[in-house]
Amino acid sequence: MPLYEFKCQECEKKIEKFCKLGEDGSSFKCPSCSGKVKKMLSTFRRPSTPGGSGGCGSCTTSNCGSCG
Repeated sequence: MPLYEFKCQECEKKIEKFCKLGEDGSSFKCPSCSGKVKKMLSTFRRPSTPGGSGGCGSCTTSNCGSCG
Protein backbone atom coordinates (compact mmCIF):
# COMPACT_ATOMS: atom_id res chain seq x y z
CA MET A 1 0.00 0.00 0.00
CA PRO A 2 1.34 3.45 -0.88
CA LEU A 3 2.00 6.09 1.75
CA TYR A 4 0.17 9.36 1.10
CA GLU A 5 0.48 12.77 2.74
CA PHE A 6 -2.59 14.70 3.82
CA LYS A 7 -3.05 18.16 5.32
CA CYS A 8 -5.89 19.18 7.61
CA GLN A 9 -7.89 22.05 6.13
CA GLU A 10 -8.67 23.40 9.61
CA CYS A 11 -5.57 23.05 11.83
CA GLU A 12 -3.10 22.53 8.91
CA LYS A 13 -1.49 19.48 10.56
CA LYS A 14 0.29 17.17 8.11
CA ILE A 15 -0.63 13.48 8.29
CA GLU A 16 0.90 10.43 6.59
CA LYS A 17 -1.37 7.44 5.96
CA PHE A 18 -1.10 4.14 4.12
CA CYS A 19 -4.00 3.92 1.65
CA LYS A 20 -5.38 1.44 -0.79
CA LEU A 21 -4.78 2.31 -4.44
CA GLY A 22 -7.42 4.72 -5.66
CA GLU A 23 -8.41 5.85 -2.16
CA ASP A 24 -8.69 9.65 -2.15
CA GLY A 25 -8.87 10.27 1.60
CA SER A 26 -12.30 11.90 1.49
CA SER A 27 -13.44 9.73 4.41
CA PHE A 28 -10.41 10.54 6.60
CA LYS A 29 -10.56 12.98 9.49
CA CYS A 30 -7.69 14.80 11.20
CA PRO A 31 -6.67 12.92 14.36
CA SER A 32 -6.06 16.24 16.16
CA CYS A 33 -9.22 18.24 15.44
CA SER A 34 -11.47 15.89 13.38
CA GLY A 35 -11.33 18.35 10.48
CA LYS A 36 -11.40 17.42 6.80
CA VAL A 37 -8.09 16.50 5.21
CA LYS A 38 -6.88 17.00 1.65
CA LYS A 39 -4.33 14.86 -0.15
CA MET A 40 -1.08 16.72 -0.75
CA LEU A 41 1.03 16.49 -3.86
CA SER A 42 3.86 14.17 -2.89
CA THR A 43 7.24 14.43 -4.50
CA PHE A 44 10.36 12.37 -4.38
CA ARG A 45 13.95 13.07 -5.19
CA ARG A 46 16.29 10.59 -6.77
CA PRO A 47 19.70 10.73 -5.15
CA SER A 48 22.36 11.92 -7.51
CA THR A 49 25.48 9.98 -8.22
CA PRO A 50 28.83 11.74 -8.53
CA GLY A 51 29.67 12.26 -12.17
CA GLY A 52 26.24 11.06 -13.27
CA SER A 53 23.08 12.80 -14.29
CA GLY A 54 20.66 14.03 -11.67
CA GLY A 55 21.38 16.29 -8.74
CA CYS A 56 20.03 19.72 -8.16
CA GLY A 57 20.59 20.96 -11.69
CA SER A 58 22.38 24.15 -10.64
CA CYS A 59 25.67 22.46 -9.70
CA THR A 60 28.59 21.76 -11.97
CA THR A 61 30.49 19.75 -9.37
CA SER A 62 30.28 16.04 -8.69
CA ASN A 63 30.65 16.69 -4.95
CA CYS A 64 27.03 16.77 -3.81
CA GLY A 65 28.17 17.80 -0.31
CA SER A 66 28.85 21.26 -1.71
CA CYS A 67 25.16 21.85 -2.47
CA GLY A 68 23.34 23.57 0.39
